[in-house]
Amino acid sequence: MPSDRNIRGESATMPNEKKELSFEEKIARVKDYRPIDDTFFEVLAAEPGVCQEILQIILEDPKLIVDPESIIVQSSKRNLYGRSVRLDALCTLGDGTKCNIEVQRSDDDDHLRRARFNASSITVRESSPGDRFEEVVNLYIVFISEFDFLGEGRTIYHVESVILESGAVIDDGLHEVFVNTAINDDTKIADLMSCFTKKEVNDSRFPRMSEAVKRLKTTEGGVSAVCSLTQQYMDAARQEGLEEGLSQGISQGISQGQSVLADAIHDLHAGASREELLKKYDERTVELAFSCR
Repeated sequence: MPSDRNIRGESATMPNEKKELSFEEKIARVKDYRPIDDTFFEVLAAEPGVCQEILQIILEDPKLIVDPESIIVQSSKRNLYGRSVRLDALCTLGDGTKCNIEVQRSDDDDHLRRARFNASSITVRESSPGDRFEEVVNLYIVFISEFDFLGEGRTIYHVESVILESGAVIDDGLHEVFVNTAINDDTKIADLMSCFTKKEVNDSRFPRMSEAVKRLKTTEGGVSAVCSLTQQYMDAARQEGLEEGLSQGISQGISQGQSVLADAIHDLHAGASREELLKKYDERTVELAFSCR
């Protein structure tokens, strides 16, 4: 017999109720995260100081400024781009240039075309009807990966439009920078990339990242922010899986129904009577078979 405590619901958990994690459980959940991991980076890059520090080093501009009010991440309420556009962190630099930072661990796609798609989507979204083309936004795509997919053994690659006949660089406002953690060329950029693969970051050259990683893994507010975003994406993935499963189930049901009907029509053409068909198929299938003769 259930205790009074359970009857009052003080210790029982409803089937759909999410149990609040303890502080220790939250720390355990986030301890293995690294800056290269999508969810952790999204929380990390939402901090203007961290975003600015990363871009100052990668773009080799110590005076670079990130507008602290401009940062949009994938889960941000200000994200008007939709999930088809990767927005690990989109920000505006001091001169008005837009910069999208993406981290990528999986080498299972055409990354150059992914970058082109995101650049095109951001450019269109940041443009207004009536804008002259000279007013089209200047944009940096900074793509950070765990692999050297361009295969030239470099930590960083700058991809620009060029005239093939002369090699002259064309400034069309788009600048693509591909950085990876796989190649160490003994530069400060490579040192920063090594931090992206560590569970703990403590490097005096990167104070903003070091402090933020520690705080997000050891303080109540930090671990709660990471766990909250993790749960948000887990819920979204679960819902997407349910919807996909339902869609596949309907599709499979239609396919199976069509197959059964085809068999019934075949038997009918082979001379089977209605009574014989009804022994193998339901009445609706038999009626459809006769209507399709």
